[in-house]
Amino acid sequence: MPSSYQHASLSSLLGLFLEAQGHPFPQHCQTKSASALSRFLNHYDWSTRSVLRTTRPAVLYQMAQHLPHSGSPLKVLIDLTTLPKCGKFLHLGDLNEPKETPNSWVRVLNGKRGLHVVMLYLVLGSWRVPWSFWIWHGKGTPRPPQLACKLLARVPKTLTKRFCVIVLADTEFGTVEFLKAVQKRRWRAVVGMRCTRLMENGKPLKSLYRHGKRGQQVRLVGIDAPLTVSWFWLKRSEGKRELRFVASTYPYSGAYLVQLGRQRWAIEGFFKTIKHRFGLHCFGQKTRLGIYRWLVLSLIADLLACWVSQSFPSWCRLDWGEVSIKAVALLLPHVLWMKLLRQIQKNRSLADELGFEIIVKPLPFLPY
Repeated sequence: MPSSYQHASLSSLLGLFLEAQGHPFPQHCQTKSASALSRFLNHYDWSTRSVLRTTRPAVLYQMAQHLPHSGSPLKVLIDLTTLPKCGKFLHLGDLNEPKETPNSWVRVLNGKRGLHVVMLYLVLGSWRVPWSFWIWHGKGTPRPPQLACKLLARVPKTLTKRFCVIVLADTEFGTVEFLKAVQKRRWRAVVGMRCTRLMENGKPLKSLYRHGKRGQQVRLVGIDAPLTVSWFWLKRSEGKRELRFVASTYPYSGAYLVQLGRQRWAIEGFFKTIKHRFGLHCFGQKTRLGIYRWLVLSLIADLLACWVSQSFPSWCRLDWGEVSIKAVALLLPHVLWMKLLRQIQKNRSLADELGFEIIVKPLPFLPY
């Protein structure tokens, strides 16, 4: 940070995210005022790119110290999530603006209104790393599958050169353009396919459920290379089931292909954690820069908690609340100390009423 004041604001904001309560609103911060955090996010001149350029090498360094065996694949998960918003957001390009307004952020997609984010998520051994993201700006701009193709170029080469890369994505990304982008890099794609997708013989994929077998290779309309296809029944609410198809550019067996397809749900668990614990969707800033910084710092807070969770025993049940408390104590002890002092000052009158006196003084220096 350019100044000690902004460094203190950054520490306070990360401490606010690491409370892991799901609502890190600036007015709830005990170490900085809401106006100070608002100025830090929206107005102060600090480089967001420098934060990313500092964080990413640190991530790769930590991963390099604890890499799994060489046979483990690097799983690149790509999915779209919506950060719902209600009300008017004229500074983000609201729906009331003309259709030709460029660079609009709050839009309606798949019946959901809000900020639509295409996320790139890396899974390698026990590591879970949100690596990059794009924001969809509405009609007339690159669609989510096209944004996903751009995200593929951001996967770190230090990992792709060492591990086999498997790209996992939902049915929305099962486009010809996306599959070609994965094949161009000689990676393996495992994507969901709609049951109405037509094969070269004119029949839909759904016909394979009765007259085919899992793991067989088929040719889809518009795709030159053959794809290996399998399917499974997904349990829905009220005991209902839905037939899902998954396709791969690599000839996996039918059972293993289904297993890989289910592993895509790891990013869904990440979305629930980052929203309900680290408040990714709780942005309320007045500038696009402030919102972008909010998203970046929320992801960094999640990453810090993941780093600390690596020190927990493998048999221990992962509790994000407990992990976050330990992360603040380990990485931001001065923030925790300031919160404690504020809590003591706030409740000093209660201690007096109960007949206690709270004294805080520094310990004498003890030479070694």
